[in-house]
Amino acid sequence: MTRLSLTFECQGATLAGTLDTAPGKTGLLIVTGGNEVRAGAFSGQSKLASAISSAGFPVFRFDRRGIGDSDGENRGFRKAEKDILAAVEAFRAMCPQMDRVVAFGNCDAASALMLTNGRQCDALILANPWTIEDSQDGIAPEVARSRYAEKLKSPAELLRLLSGKVSLRKLVAGLKQAVKPSTPPSSLASEMRLGLDAFGKPAIILLAGADRTAQTFAANWTTDTYEIRRCEKAGHAFVEPHADEWLRAQILQMLRA
Repeated sequence: MTRLSLTFECQGATLAGTLDTAPGKTGLLIVTGGNEVRAGAFSGQSKLASAISSAGFPVFRFDRRGIGDSDGENRGFRKAEKDILAAVEAFRAMCPQMDRVVAFGNCDAASALMLTNGRQCDALILANPWTIEDSQDGIAPEVARSRYAEKLKSPAELLRLLSGKVSLRKLVAGLKQAVKPSTPPSSLASEMRLGLDAFGKPAIILLAGADRTAQTFAANWTTDTYEIRRCEKAGHAFVEPHADEWLRAQILQMLRA
């Protein structure tokens, strides 16, 4: 397989992208989250692209406007629709054999794909979607309660507490959050659900078991319409060996569907 660096246009700005070539008729579009560049944290997206293209599927990654090597203003994930649509168009132009594009996003990249109704994509893989409003204070109370309930079951955590290895300031702040009443689903989560409903094509939601963003999403999500798959003891970026293998398997399964 060959890795190509290239540029494409979006609303007058020049965006940077990377294509891992492969002969497959289904391609993977990786949408990065936050201010992350297309290589991903610790080159995670780059390694993922290499593995997926080696399995026969072309992969395209890109920097949103104002991120990494791309021009323009960074307007955040809520304003990423034009960037995503331009990337899909560029991907299809570079791989004319493709008749299907599957988009993968983690964190607010997943949220962006949902908010844009998955336009011009044929399937979505949504990992740890971000549902926390700017006005919200930390994690959801129900998530905090669940977290501390698990800690109280762990002898190792109790030993840390008794030995003074736990920050009392953080402990008090966490307990204050835990005793708050449960919060209603965020308006962001509602917008995301409506966007996914409008998509109307295959979509799966992947949640990392040890990730607070994923736990908050689960607390905010009010529908069982879409399949949710969980990877226990996985962190936000699925960097653990078992989580990395699990994530690749989920993506390949969707690509081969």
